[in-house]
Amino acid sequence: MTIASHTITSMTGFARASGSHDGQAFAWELKSVNGKSLDLRLRLPTGFDHLEIQARQALAQVLKRGNVQVNLTVTEIGGATKLAINRDVLQAYVALAKDLQKQVGGPDISTEALLNMKGVVEMAATQTDETVLAARDKEILKSLDVAIAALATARQAEGAKLSAIISAQLDQIAELHQRATANPSRKADAIKARLREQVASLLEAGMVDEQRLAQEAALLATKADIQEELDRLGVHISAAKLLLASREPVGRKFDFLSQEFNREANTLCSKAGDAGLTAIGLDLKTVIDQMREQVQNIE
Repeated sequence: MTIASHTITSMTGFARASGSHDGQAFAWELKSVNGKSLDLRLRLPTGFDHLEIQARQALAQVLKRGNVQVNLTVTEIGGATKLAINRDVLQAYVALAKDLQKQVGGPDISTEALLNMKGVVEMAATQTDETVLAARDKEILKSLDVAIAALATARQAEGAKLSAIISAQLDQIAELHQRATANPSRKADAIKARLREQVASLLEAGMVDEQRLAQEAALLATKADIQEELDRLGVHISAAKLLLASREPVGRKFDFLSQEFNREANTLCSKAGDAGLTAIGLDLKTVIDQMREQVQNIE
């Protein structure tokens, strides 16, 4: 089963699907939240553990990231669930408990403890014919496919909202990038004026050595140049827009890219020799931090 994707996908979603077969009603509930990888946590009723491998395969075919809780409930239609004791499993636990008691001592194992052992209590099948049970399992797994498709749809709907938010944040970053590029403090005359003031300050401080003065002036000029940071920011903006348009899972790539955005904004702030440019850098950091929070939700 494949799910078509037309936008970025969120890792957050919920879905439910139910059905019935041969006197039994069943329901799947799927809930997913953020995760660094795909973490599937399945809770299946006793007697249905054999479905876990197929269920995991079906989920992994569609979902690539997120912590996903999967719960299956099965009940008898028109009455309480019928339970039975698996006596072979029970006798095995009893024998093991007696053997351990001989070795290390301790009280007798309680009936309550035995009943809580995995595999002791089973759902009693109304029919034991393997063909009937296989047909039931097939219907349950078909219902899981429906739930997975619904969860994928829910995650895509959340992804569309994320895309709109992040797109607006990228527009803000692009606007701030343009403002920083056009900032008057970056003009040659403004840079020269600042250099004159700083060189004069060095002279007043007694730094009259011409070689040292030339080094200091070169350092000041280098620090005043933020063109590389602006160029990289422009490249990151273009890359982010491409990721938003991708049909593949891009969460990890976007997370890394948002870190690169933050690095350039930090460098810009540290180099800014003008209050206006510093303010732009701080605004950039604020928007980038907000974007990074949203990016954490992308599959």
